[in-house]
Amino acid sequence: MTRPFDTLETRSAERRAEDLARALPVQIARALGAPGIAAHLGDLDPTRITTLADLARLPVLRKSDLGAAQKRHAPFGGLTTRDASGFEHIFQSPGPIYEPGSTAPDWWRMGRFLHAAGVGPGDIVQNCFGYHLTPAGMIFESGARAVGAAVLPAGTGQTELQVRAAADIGTSVYAGTPDFLKVILDKADEMGEVLKISRAAVGGGALFPSLRAEYRARGIACLQCYATADLGNIAYESPAMEGMIVDEGVIVEIVRPGTGDPVPEGEVGEVVVTTLNPDYPLVRFATGDLSAVLPGVSPCGRTNMRIKGWMGRADQTTKIKGMFVRPEQVAAFVARHPEVARARVVAEREGEMDVMRVQVETPSAEAAPYEASVVEVLKMKGRVEIVAPGALPNDGKVIEDRRTYG
Repeated sequence: MTRPFDTLETRSAERRAEDLARALPVQIARALGAPGIAAHLGDLDPTRITTLADLARLPVLRKSDLGAAQKRHAPFGGLTTRDASGFEHIFQSPGPIYEPGSTAPDWWRMGRFLHAAGVGPGDIVQNCFGYHLTPAGMIFESGARAVGAAVLPAGTGQTELQVRAAADIGTSVYAGTPDFLKVILDKADEMGEVLKISRAAVGGGALFPSLRAEYRARGIACLQCYATADLGNIAYESPAMEGMIVDEGVIVEIVRPGTGDPVPEGEVGEVVVTTLNPDYPLVRFATGDLSAVLPGVSPCGRTNMRIKGWMGRADQTTKIKGMFVRPEQVAAFVARHPEVARARVVAEREGEMDVMRVQVETPSAEAAPYEASVVEVLKMKGRVEIVAPGALPNDGKVIEDRRTYG
């Protein structure tokens, strides 16, 4: 592997567990100093939270809850350990949701990703993430500063000026959404300019294999990260490009949608993150994104857990027959029957009517015992379909809407 960013990346599993046992109680105690988190977590002893199993017993905080919390306690919902005036930046993301920002070194931990992408001293990063209201531009600028690279704060749009600047200053690295680099490169071809961009660090959108291949054909190595405005960097690709390696400043769990219950390794579920950031100590923060754990460690030598990357959205709430069916209701149905491994609600149309089918993964052959539970928990009648254990797709879906809308 390339030289690690720091010694944290190559820790043994035993050393990582020991470090976690020390860090978790400190972070939980710190989080309880934020009134919003204290109210959410309730009365607990931080010294008893030392393992992932201990952490899994705490309640999940959902991203969808932030808007209401921030209206009650503006601007950050009582989830920070500093007042708003104690931060260098306040950002606004769609919703609107407000996030704090700091000029403390590598506050969002993006340096680790840029280092893995081969960015460092001598590079000029053309940062095409937005600088207006939202934090992405500052997140990547902070990371570039952490690895000693210069930054052109280019922002979005103005493609011809982007090409002119890249050609004039010798940009070596692109940072931005995956597809905007192609817009710049195509405009450069049109203008007859030859750019020196050889690496791309992307995020904020899907990097399709065909697009990565096109960049590779142009001599540009493109790696992606998984980051959010609330949490900073969560996971990132290394040159091995076998999944995404979890950042050393967060703890990632994959849970069954609608619950806080961890799923078996390899099963698709919702990404839940606990950050070790002392200023914004989010605990078991449910991102609403789907992913799965990859077994083993990366061939690049970094030893932290790997995930498959972004695999869709976990919030599958669907209205059927005029009533909402939520993932947590499906989880409650499964919890009623120990022999049921998984279940999936399927919304369909027959003629002009909504119908609900409930696929139940169980060794039982009888549907009758589950029909009453469907009515009690999902609040409407549905057809129960028994499927064999392991028959449901491993895609994280517990509610599937098969209706067409024009």
